[in-house]
Amino acid sequence: DVQLVESGGGSVQAGGSLKLSCSISGNTHLGCMGWFRQASGEEREGVATIDSDDNIRYQGSVKGRFTISTDNRKKNLYLEMINLTPEDTGLYYCAADEGVCGLWRTFPPTYWGQGTQVTVS
Repeated sequence: DVQLVESGGGSVQAGGSLKLSCSISGNTHLGCMGWFRQASGEEREGVATIDSDDNIRYQGSVKGRFTISTDNRKKNLYLEMINLTPEDTGLYYCAADEGVCGLWRTFPPTYWGQGTQVTVS
């Protein structure tokens, strides 16, 4: 089984920065890892993904501001966020799956963290 635990959320002013971390436990090979977020009253949306070959994709609104990365052993996933705006406010989730990232266009990831709140004022 795979468990994901996020940390690093908080409250910042517009223009500020935060770095989210996701600790990944379990021995399953993960084909895709990523970050999602959900603002109050909104649907959950994908933010960024990174696959086992370190191919990366970003949602358009975060390109140039957010950076997704992992450690060498793929046991920690990060999301570095700069130039934050109030529109970035939401509950941020770490997610992972054994399958390829392309599957997430149709099927949600198998594994999810509990979420960490990011508030930008």
